[in-house]
Amino acid sequence: MTDALALDQQLCFPLYAAGHLMTRLYRPLLDELELTYPQYLVMLACWQQSPCAVGDLGRTLYLDTGTLTPLLKRLEEQGLLTRTRDQDDQRRVIIALTDAGQALRGRATKVPETLMCQIPLEPAEIGATRNVLHKLLDALAAAEDRA
Repeated sequence: MTDALALDQQLCFPLYAAGHLMTRLYRPLLDELELTYPQYLVMLACWQQSPCAVGDLGRTLYLDTGTLTPLLKRLEEQGLLTRTRDQDDQRRVIIALTDAGQALRGRATKVPETLMCQIPLEPAEIGATRNVLHKLLDALAAAEDRA
């Protein structure tokens, strides 16, 4: 019989530990871009969709506005994006990349490949893992919505 409270039986622990180790691998690559890992995630989302509303960005990144606002403020101070009120709905804040933010994308293109070279898994294994994690993320988000 397995112990339900054994660390190696928990789903949360390998997710937490893998996330922590992954972030540590990203750190030297992102230091070159002068970004933290959460700022990098914001930039990835903005490179994919800019301009966008803060609320949409929060849903994409699974972050609440209390967490997202300081990230956006810092990126704005760095000159990488702008925040403006939506002219049609003053409650909405629109994020748009600046020229510097757009240019940073070119410097960031090496980050994913460099990181993947450090992970001793086959590309198919990485893809399968990513697919399972997206499925888990969707299930967790649905569970949170039901709670």
